[in-house]
Amino acid sequence: MNKLQIICVDDQREVLAAVKKDIEPLTEAFGLSVCESAAEASEVIEELQNENKPVALIICDHIMPGENGIDFFIRLNREPQFKHTKKMLLTGLATHQETIKAINEAEIDMYIEKPWVQEEFLNAVKKLITRYVLETNTPYREFEEYLNRDELQKGGK
Repeated sequence: MNKLQIICVDDQREVLAAVKKDIEPLTEAFGLSVCESAAEASEVIEELQNENKPVALIICDHIMPGENGIDFFIRLNREPQFKHTKKMLLTGLATHQETIKAINEAEIDMYIEKPWVQEEFLNAVKKLITRYVLETNTPYREFEEYLNRDELQKGGK
């Protein structure tokens, strides 16, 4: 089976480096791609789809040049193949109205403010990947140690 994929999108390289460092313990079990724009992320997603590699989680910054994170997630939401893909929005500057739009239209699964606490961030990532695994009935025995145990128990597995 192909590794489940995590994609992180942020126009700031230092944020991408921080995300990469914070979720490094998971990269043994999951693929990780980092992108500096929504356009680059779309290209990576297309490549992964062509390679039949499922995208379990997309972590995306809110404020970016070009297409912002909320609009990127809204666009992905229109594509049925991303029905189960989990979406985490990173931001330090969202207004109340933008947060409502992210929840209602982009159907984000989690909202994380910058700066984050590494352990909480890693646990959030594990929780979302576990939800993806359970919703898609993905066999997970070979990477179970990287998943969130509480979510697994809730899922009845």
